[in-house]
Amino acid sequence: MILMKVSSHVTGTIVRQLQERKQIEEERDRILNLSMDLICVAGMDGYFKYLNPAWEKILGYTIEELLTRPFLDFIHPDDHVKNDNEVKNLSANKKTMDFENRYIANNGSIHTISWIATPLVSEGLIYCIGRDITDRKVAEDALRQSEERHAEAQSIAHIGHWELNLITNELFWSDETYKIFEIDKDKFGVSYEAFLDTVHPDDREYVNKVYIDSVKNKTEYNIVHRCLFESGRIKYVNERCRTECDEQGNPTRSIGTTQDITSLKKVKEEKKSLENKLCQAQKMEAIGTLAGGIAHDFNNILFPILGHAEMLIDDIPQDSELSFGINEIYAGALRARGLVKQILTFSRQENSELRLMRVQPPIKEVLKLIRSTIPTTIDIKHDIQADCGVIKADPTQIHQIVMNLITNAYHAMKDTGGELKVCLKEVELKKIDLLNPDMNPGLYALLSVIDKGIGMDKELTEKIFDPFFTTKETGKGTGLGLSVVHGIVKSMNGAIEVYSEPGIGTEFNVYFPVEKKYLAKNKIQTKDPIQGGKENILLIDDEESIVIMEKRLLIRLGYQVTFCVNSIEALELFRSNPDNFDLVITDMAMPGLPGDKLSVALNQIRPDIPVLLCTGFSENMSEEKAASLGIKGFLMKPVVVKDLAHKIREVLDDAKGSTQE
Repeated sequence: MILMKVSSHVTGTIVRQLQERKQIEEERDRILNLSMDLICVAGMDGYFKYLNPAWEKILGYTIEELLTRPFLDFIHPDDHVKNDNEVKNLSANKKTMDFENRYIANNGSIHTISWIATPLVSEGLIYCIGRDITDRKVAEDALRQSEERHAEAQSIAHIGHWELNLITNELFWSDETYKIFEIDKDKFGVSYEAFLDTVHPDDREYVNKVYIDSVKNKTEYNIVHRCLFESGRIKYVNERCRTECDEQGNPTRSIGTTQDITSLKKVKEEKKSLENKLCQAQKMEAIGTLAGGIAHDFNNILFPILGHAEMLIDDIPQDSELSFGINEIYAGALRARGLVKQILTFSRQENSELRLMRVQPPIKEVLKLIRSTIPTTIDIKHDIQADCGVIKADPTQIHQIVMNLITNAYHAMKDTGGELKVCLKEVELKKIDLLNPDMNPGLYALLSVIDKGIGMDKELTEKIFDPFFTTKETGKGTGLGLSVVHGIVKSMNGAIEVYSEPGIGTEFNVYFPVEKKYLAKNKIQTKDPIQGGKENILLIDDEESIVIMEKRLLIRLGYQVTFCVNSIEALELFRSNPDNFDLVITDMAMPGLPGDKLSVALNQIRPDIPVLLCTGFSENMSEEKAASLGIKGFLMKPVVVKDLAHKIREVLDDAKGSTQE
């Protein structure tokens, strides 16, 4: 009986234990079935021994497929070697490890699984729990790519960002920020003070004040400052910053960007320089157009003044009381003619007689001439190198350039005195040294005029070549000097530059292209006597005062003169009796029918008729163009009697010579 009771008790206990164990297994299976993590027991023989239902849900295979095939069949081929190594490590180390690998799902999609694995080497098993982290990996890759693109964009734009913790004073710099400041991040103490050490000493106080004010007032700022490097190189950076605050309004963090704008600043400066040059060129073009109109009208006024003055000088005895006044009128008219030539030279509309010459003689001539007029308080020194090469120029214009520059230097020093130095030497300019696009690499004669006068600021220096601009008192300067010099030098494909500083002085450097030819011998010119004649001349000009003066002058020279003030009437007069005239003198600018077209019409009527064309403005007409139209002579107004008489005789004699042939 007792034995039966014991047996019954033991049996009950075993049943309860079996029931509890079954219940625990059911709970375990329920948990394993509900889990979204991948749970498995893998054999070291390469096959799964147990898999929870999550495998079917995540990878899409049946449990049976997964258990009957080697697990490498489901692992991405690129991860096979890695997986084998992980199994070997687990077997050797016999401790829990974590790793990742990729599985290929039944639909072809790839899943990244993060594993925690514990080996049971004695049984040849590995217990694993895995989590599908594919979405996280995609997000991480997207974030990484975004950061890489952001970093690349910052690198291209030379923009770095930084953050300063106002509580701990810790400063964070992005990689691009370190790159901008050319600092090794491992050697740089990251702090606000360290940042200030990189700022140019002249800008440091300003930058610090702006930042402190920004934090104090909780405002943003946008500034440009310089950074100075140990090599002495300077960068320009654009700093932007804003301050963040806590819930109580206390500043806690500064966030900012730094952009290297050195190249942008250079581009901006170059753009401004080009804009200034364009503006200067447009001003030159405008004044050149104006010069043509001034020259034409002014020359028409001067021509009769010169002509009548010359005739009066011949008529009035030298001892007459009127002689002095007439000579002054004539001299004043010649000076006015010179002023018009300056205007035309400035606008590059005056034809100059260029020849090979040395620069030394006109420089020495001006120095000798001006020495007597400059006070002894100004010490003139010169260094004129004899071996400086030959240039192609108009000697009168070179004389004009030297006189203008030395005179300007004198005026800058007349109150203070000092040293005025004139130098000439030969230099070679490479392509990178050229000052304007009209210049070519090669040898140049460099004329330098240096004074220790009052000097000029940058604003004044930019204006000195403008026409009619002058710093002299009213009545003491036309403002054409330097603009004329600029026009002459530019027409020679040379260049002129100026360096000046208030209180220090001014230096002008003029570059004349050196010719690779020997200096041509100057032709000996003889003074030709004024010659007249008895031929019949048709005189045409729409300015009645000019016609009257020229008629009187030509009659005095012995010629027979018929005149017209209308070119169309003159053409009809010539058509009615073309053989009655030996020469036609006509003005260029006339209403109705200008001189060049009139000349063509006259030649159609009588091809051998010599025509002498006069003009006060040569932009649309040159001696070469006139010759191509069959015009035998060309003169720029106003002309003096000697030049007019000589040209008339030259044209008539050439025409007679051609007829005889």
